[in-house]
Amino acid sequence: MRTVLFACLDADTLGGIQRVTHTVAQGLAERGYEVHVAGLHASADPVRYVERPAYTRHVVSAAPPDRRWGRSGRRAVARLLAGIGPCYVVMTSPAVVTRMRDLLDPRRHLGIGQYHGSFDHALGSWHFRSVRAHYGALDQAVFLSADDALRFAEEAPLPNACHLPNPLPGWPSAVSPVDGRRILGVGRLAAVKRFDRLISAFALARRTAADRGWELHLIGDGPEEGRLRLHAAKEGVASSVVFRGRVPAAGMPREYLKASVVGLSSEHEGLPLVIGEAASYGVPCAAFDVSGGVRSLVLPERTGLLVPPGDVPGLAAALSRLMGAADERRRLGAAARRHAERFRLEHVLDRWTALFAHVSR
Repeated sequence: MRTVLFACLDADTLGGIQRVTHTVAQGLAERGYEVHVAGLHASADPVRYVERPAYTRHVVSAAPPDRRWGRSGRRAVARLLAGIGPCYVVMTSPAVVTRMRDLLDPRRHLGIGQYHGSFDHALGSWHFRSVRAHYGALDQAVFLSADDALRFAEEAPLPNACHLPNPLPGWPSAVSPVDGRRILGVGRLAAVKRFDRLISAFALARRTAADRGWELHLIGDGPEEGRLRLHAAKEGVASSVVFRGRVPAAGMPREYLKASVVGLSSEHEGLPLVIGEAASYGVPCAAFDVSGGVRSLVLPERTGLLVPPGDVPGLAAALSRLMGAADERRRLGAAARRHAERFRLEHVLDRWTALFAHVSR
């Protein structure tokens, strides 16, 4: 079997699941697979991830994702599956699995359920109940890190759990000299990213820094921007926190090359690509230890610095340490780049190929 269908709740909105799906789909298509990417719902603000896709795109329903999923949606998915024929069906979230699982024909379809979040986040939401109820009946349940896969296997429990990381979309030849005075925060300006904590940590670190010229650049847009601007003013760093807005993917290499540190302050993460991308440019990270995915990217004291979740003074201390030591930034950044090699696209595509072979047995 050489046909793969990736199904997303919405395949075209700006987001990590969507970006990873299009990256893997293009990579597999370039390896000779017939690949389809389907959004079960249409995006209100579509983003183009691949300029010249070698795969086929589908939008199942023109309704937005918050619209009730009914018989018309099920019929449209059934028609899509019939038109594609026998294939691996990769369902990228619990919401997709619940919509599609009962429509798969075991004689024609091999079902793979992905979960892009962490175990800890799932446990505190409806995701854990959904994964426990539906993923065990699939041919494979795929998680982002060995730690998350083990915990789902033991506590869901799932007999079919494995781990497969998200890939980096590219591998740069140049690295950052990390001798500038710029910290990056990258992501949608939404509550879950907790950029307010990163701003507070930056303000604390800057007060004790010998060099007051450091800036925090926030790359992304979203509903929290106004509140974050007010928070930066309250913390006394309004002139040193630069809101850059949305930067296209083609512009991100330049941002990493100008950065000396990346900060991650999220409430929860699966496997945050920003850490891996920064590492590929030799830029170390100071991050909250919120998931097995984060720990698979950041080896404490070896490739970056980890602090307990929500520990703003701890994050400030980590930032201050990196701001004050260019040699340590270079040491950690070089080690981070070596470690990130395992997340290169070609290596992750090899693992997808091995996964398909495994479920076909």
